[in-house]
Amino acid sequence: MKDMKTIDNRFLLNTAIEVMKKSCTEIASDAKELLLQASKKERSPAAKRLLEMMVKNAELASTEGKPVCQSPGYPVAYITLGDRVSINANFQKVLGEAIVIATNDGYLRPSMVDPITRVNSGDNSGIGVPDIEIEHVPDADYVDLVVSFKGCGAELANVTKVLTPFQVGENGLGVKKLVLETVANAGGIPCPPVAIGVGIGGQIHYAAKLSRRAIGLRKWTDKNVDPDVAEMENELLRLVNQLGIGPAGIGGDTTALAVKVEKVHTHTAICPVAINFHCWPARRAGVRIHSDKTVEQLF
Repeated sequence: MKDMKTIDNRFLLNTAIEVMKKSCTEIASDAKELLLQASKKERSPAAKRLLEMMVKNAELASTEGKPVCQSPGYPVAYITLGDRVSINANFQKVLGEAIVIATNDGYLRPSMVDPITRVNSGDNSGIGVPDIEIEHVPDADYVDLVVSFKGCGAELANVTKVLTPFQVGENGLGVKKLVLETVANAGGIPCPPVAIGVGIGGQIHYAAKLSRRAIGLRKWTDKNVDPDVAEMENELLRLVNQLGIGPAGIGGDTTALAVKVEKVHTHTAICPVAINFHCWPARRAGVRIHSDKTVEQLF
């Protein structure tokens, strides 16, 4: 049994600042592995050079402690909260403060604006920033904090649609068709090679949340625990890369690094689907804070 200590606002703030800085100056190791593999297999000379430049960019950013991209995008914090941990901290307040500090230190471009007036706060502070999802885990003696920044240029190509059971078709053919049409229409807009999150089921808000979790929280190299879903992921990745869009839309074998699918049960009358693009810089970092306040890197 670990010596339990209280995780307070100050400790959480210092930890969150480091996680955010890491997420902006490095890409997750699983994404970098896929990028390296793609650069070695790519048959188009121009696409191959571009992929190699992406790898070099990621390496230089990490070495120099500089942001991988001029805009990290929109922050989501995924928190796994064990019930055998002493917590006396305000997650929304502390994580919002961490974003402001990281912005003022030059790691984040101030990009958060009012959705209607478009007024920029100047420090990435704002209502609902960051988006936070908290999951409780019984008998766990730790807190996981994962911060995922996703570029918002890629958001422009996202699609949500509620299908009828007839449109879903046999073996999800209609869902697969929707994914491929969406990728084809997106072209080079979402900064390929992309990772694609597909959320299926629930109502439309649930499908959208699943699609974001699929590419913001999962490792891009992992394998879905559901063998049928894992098969769908592999099939979609293969088909997407046959479209020939290629890195930055210049053509080639590498349009996507990963396709990740998450599903939940839905109502008999509907099948909501959300398709969510992530540009190649996987800005994801995370730590596990144990009950004795020791910190373990997750990514």
